[in-house]
Formats: sequence, structure tokens, C-alpha cells
Amino acid sequence: MTQFRAALVQMRSVRTVAPNIAAAEALIREAAASGAIYVQTPENTNIMEPDTEALFAALVPEAEDPTLARLRRVAAELGIWLHIGSLAIRQTPSMAANRAFLIAPDGSVAARYDKIHLFDVNLANGESYLESARVRPGAEAVTYDLPFGRIGFAICYDMRFPHLFRTLAKTGGAEILTAPAAFTKTTGEAHWHVLLRARAIETGAYMLAAAQGGTHETGRQTFGHSIVIDPWGRVIAEAGTEPCVITADVDVDQVALVRSRIPALDHDRPFGPPRSPPISVSRLKGAAE
Repeated sequence: MTQFRAALVQMRSVRTVAPNIAAAEALIREAAASGAIYVQTPENTNIMEPDTEALFAALVPEAEDPTLARLRRVAAELGIWLHIGSLAIRQTPSMAANRAFLIAPDGSVAARYDKIHLFDVNLANGESYLESARVRPGAEAVTYDLPFGRIGFAICYDMRFPHLFRTLAKTGGAEILTAPAAFTKTTGEAHWHVLLRARAIETGAYMLAAAQGGTHETGRQTFGHSIVIDPWGRVIAEAGTEPCVITADVDVDQVALVRSRIPALDHDRPFGPPRSPPISVSRLKGAAE
């Protein structure tokens, strides 16, 4: 089987866990009712809490996480592959993992991925984010063989690091790339589409990215625009900014076709570090004059 219906769940997560579980479950059920057998939720599915003390008061270790437990049961009930874009999982009293989960149709955890690249940024509009202050970065790229193709995992800020996606596609064999996100409105308007289309084009792979969208209760604005992009870089499904479900019919055979037309993954060549030529005496003399 190389053809399947994918669904992306767009959310607007709040500062407490229980309402997010309910919202995610309702949208996942809607996605499954549309015929999707793979469903993806966004980054921060379980909570978006900017206050560190309040966040860690709400977090628990993976084995105790109520969102994971509930969504595993939902996946098993619906018989779907459920990709939880990420959950904040307590690692220590002061550090968390930003962790994606792939849940199999029997409810078991098939794969985990911890976000590697952390969002430490001061934006021109005054927004400031220091993800590394409370999240431990991951250290491993992850792929998994679904019945309809091999999937590669990433989360949000990872999309700015093309070498991760090239590794997932070339070394890991991924045909379906993912980047569930909580992209800011400011950076999303400038970079969301171009980055995700570029990652799809560079690798000749599908890109699936579920997103947070709209104005959250803290006033933070996320970009939304959950998106499915085909291996040629064409957008085949896209949301707006409201919570919703979008679907797309994916044909993984298109990956091999596109890669045969532009076999860029086979054309890497080794090269050394950048080298500057020595400065000539005549150039030095001209500069002095």
C-alpha cells in the first residue's frame, strides 16, 4: 500500500492540559471520520504555558502523561496511525523534553523523537523565546516504516536546518517528512511556506506539518496554515488560522518518480572547508593607498 489519506489537526492549545486533550481528541475523531489512516497533531499538543513555574507544575514523566495515555486509547479505538506532533514531557524538576510520538493502530508507541534544534530567539517586534532554558535537546534523527512509506520526524524550528532533512531522506530513507509546529505569526508570514517547500523539493519527499494557529490566551499569535506539500514542492492542502482538520490523499509512489527526475540525493560530493586565498602584496599596497 503506497496510497493513503493523511489528516493534519490544527489546534490552539491553552495553558492547561485537560481542555487540550478534549480539543485534540475531537479533531482526531473528525480526521478519522474523513477516512484518514494517518493523523498528525501540532507541536505543544498538551500545553502552551509561557510561565516556567506553572508549566512544570503541570508536567509529568512520560509514563504518567494523561495526554499520551488518552490519545493512545483513541488511536487504538479508531485503528489509525496517530502522530502526536509533540508533548512537553517532564525529564527533571526543571527540564522537559519536546517529544513527538508515533502511535500505532493498536495503541502502542511505535516511535519517539525529541526536538533537536531549540528556539532561542529575540525577534524585532519584541518577542523573545529561550526554549533551551527548559527543554533538553534531542540527539538522534528518527525514521519509521509505516505500511505506506517511511516517515522522518522533525519539530518546528528543526525546519531551518536542511541537513537534518537530507539525513532523514538520504541516510534514513524517509519518503514522508514531518514538521509539526507552533510557529510564531511573525516568522510564519515570512518563512513558513518557503522553508517547508524547500525541504520537500530538496529531498523529493512529501512534507506534512500540522500547526498551532491564532491568538492564544496569553496573547501569543501562532501562524497556523497546517500544510501538505508534495515531492515536487506543490501545496496540496492548507489550513487558515482557525482550529480545524485538513486532509490530503498521498501517493508515495510519487517520491520515486520525482527523485528519478531530479536525483539530487545521489549527487552529493565531498568537499573541504571554505578557504580564503592569500592576500597579495599588490592588494595590500592598494588598500594602504
